[in-house]
Amino acid sequence: MGEEGTEYRGLPGGAGAAPAPAPSPASLSIVPLIFIIFYEVSGGPFGIEDSVGAAGPLLAIAGFLALPVIWSVPEALITAELGTMFPENSGYVVWVASALGPYWGFQQGWMKWLSGVIDNALYPVLFLDYLKSGVPALGGGAPRTGAVLGLTALLTLLNYRGLTVVGWAAISLGVFSLLPFLVMGFISIPKLRPARWLEVDLHNVDWNLYLNTLFWNLNYWDSISTLSGEIRNPAKTLPKALFYAVIFVVVGYLYPLLTGTGAVPLDRGQWTDGYFADIAKVLGGAWLMWWMQAAAAMSNMGMFVAEMSSDSYQLLGMAERGMLPAFFATRSRYGTPLVGILFSASGVLLLSTMSFQEIVAAENFLYCFGMLLEFLSFVLLRVRRPDAPRPYRVPLGTAGCVAMLVPATALIVAVLALSTLKVALVSLGAVAVGLVLQPVLKFVEKKRWLRFSVNSNLPGIDVALQPAAPDEPLIV
Repeated sequence: MGEEGTEYRGLPGGAGAAPAPAPSPASLSIVPLIFIIFYEVSGGPFGIEDSVGAAGPLLAIAGFLALPVIWSVPEALITAELGTMFPENSGYVVWVASALGPYWGFQQGWMKWLSGVIDNALYPVLFLDYLKSGVPALGGGAPRTGAVLGLTALLTLLNYRGLTVVGWAAISLGVFSLLPFLVMGFISIPKLRPARWLEVDLHNVDWNLYLNTLFWNLNYWDSISTLSGEIRNPAKTLPKALFYAVIFVVVGYLYPLLTGTGAVPLDRGQWTDGYFADIAKVLGGAWLMWWMQAAAAMSNMGMFVAEMSSDSYQLLGMAERGMLPAFFATRSRYGTPLVGILFSASGVLLLSTMSFQEIVAAENFLYCFGMLLEFLSFVLLRVRRPDAPRPYRVPLGTAGCVAMLVPATALIVAVLALSTLKVALVSLGAVAVGLVLQPVLKFVEKKRWLRFSVNSNLPGIDVALQPAAPDEPLIV
C-alpha cells in the first residue's frame, strides 16, 4: 500500500513489525464505491419520516438542505483528504493515531466500531417495521426474532463472499430501492400543493428527535475510509466517489420528501418510520405500497451489508496496525476479514432488540465523540505536517478548515446537549470501556497471552504516502 522501500516504524510503543501475508488485491472501482458510500450514509429516504413528524414539512425540507452544507460536505472533504493520505483499512483510526498517538487512535476505533454496530442493529428493525403492515406476525415475538436471525445470517454471508459481491449487490439494491420513489413522484404531480411545504409550528417541535433524525441520515461519510485499502487507485477514485455520492444522497432525500409532504394533507402523527409505504398506497394504490415495502426491505439489506463491510475491515486494519490481536487480521479465502465479520454480526444480534429512536440516539452520541477526535486530528495534521503529500487536498488553508468545522462542531454540541440522560449514561459507559480496554490489550500483549503484529507492508504513521502516478487510469 505504501511507497516502495518506505520504512515501517510502527505505532509508537507498539509491537515490532512482523511478516504479514500479501494484501488482498484492491477490488473496488468507482461505481460500486459510490453505491457503497450511498448505503453507508443513506440507503434512500427510509427513516427520514420522523423529521416531518418532529418538526413539520418546512423544517424537515430546510434541514435536508442546510445540514449537507454544515455537516455532510465537511465530513466528505475530510474523508477525501485523509483517506487518500492514508489509503489503508484502519481508516480514521490511523488518522487519529498519527495526530494524537496510538492510545487515542484506539479510542477512535472503539467508538466508531461500536457506533457502526449499533447503527447496523437498526436495519433489521426498519426492515421488519416496513413489512409488518403486510405481515402482522413480524411485529413481535418468535417470528420477529427468527426474521432478525435469518436476515443477519444471510447478509453476513454476502460480506463473507467479498467486496466485489457487496459492491454490485449495492448497485442492484440501490436501483430497485429508488425506483418506486421515482414512480411515486410522477404520480403525485397533479396532487402537489406547494403551500403544504411551508407548514410549520415552531411551538410544537421535538428538537431532539428532529436533530437526531437529520444527523443520522446525513453522517457516516468517513466510514468508507476503512475500505481505502480495497479501492483501486484511491487517490483518484475516492474523492470522485464522495463527490457524486453527496449529490446522490441529498437528491435522494429531497425528492421523496417534497413528494410526500406536497401531495398528501399533513398529519404529523402519521409521519414515523414506514409511512412512505402508506403515502404510496394513497397516491398509487396497493401495488405501489407493496413495491415500496419491498424497496425498503432491499434498502435495509444494502445498508446492513455496506456498514458491516466498513466495521469488519476496520477491525482488520486495527489488527494490521498492532492495536488488536493478530487473529483479527485473518482473511477468508475470498479476502474478507473473517473474524471482524463474525464480531460485527454478533454485536448486531445483541443490540437488535432496541427501538428505532433508542438506536439512533445511542449511535449518534458515540459518533459525535469520534467526530470531535477526527476534526481535531484533521487540523493538527494540517498544522504539524503541512508539506506531507496529499493526493487530494481540501482547497482551504488551515484557518479556512477551522472555519469550515465550526458549524459542524456546534451541531455536535447540540446533538449531545439534547440527548436524554439514559442515552448519555449508557454511551459514556461505553466510552469508559474503551479507555480501559486499550491498556488491558497492551498488558495482554506484554504477557504474550495473544499474538500482536504489524503488517510490514504498511508505512509508519509518520510517513506520508506518495500520490498515485498521474497517468494511472480511473477504473469505472
